[in-house]
Amino acid sequence: MILSTTPTLQDRNITGYKGIVTGETIIGANIFKDIFAGIRDIVGGRSGSYERVLAEARRNALDEMAEAAAKLGAHAVVGVDLDYETLGANGGMIMVTASGTAVTLE
Repeated sequence: MILSTTPTLQDRNITGYKGIVTGETIIGANIFKDIFAGIRDIVGGRSGSYERVLAEARRNALDEMAEAAAKLGAHAVVGVDLDYETLGANGGMIMVTASGTAVTLE
C-alpha cells in the first residue's frame, strides 16, 4: 500500500477514489515514563521513551488506515494527514489519527 502526503503520485495515474479512510490509536502515558521524562526535561535533552511510544502509535494509526483502504480495494492513500491530541482529565492520554483518501491506480 502506497501512503503519500501529496494529493497525487508521481508517474502513477489515479483511476478511482474509494473515499476517506482513517486510523486511530490512543496511548496512555506510563507514570514511570512521566517521571523520567520530567527529569530529562529538567536537565535537558530528548525523551527517548516518549519518542518510541509516539512512533509506535503513529505506525499503528498508519497501518490501521492502510488496512481500511485495502478493504475498499484501494492501491494507495493520498493526502495523508497525521494529527495528535491529548485526552483525559489531566492530558494523560495521546490520540494519534491518520487520515487520507483511498485511491485505485492504473
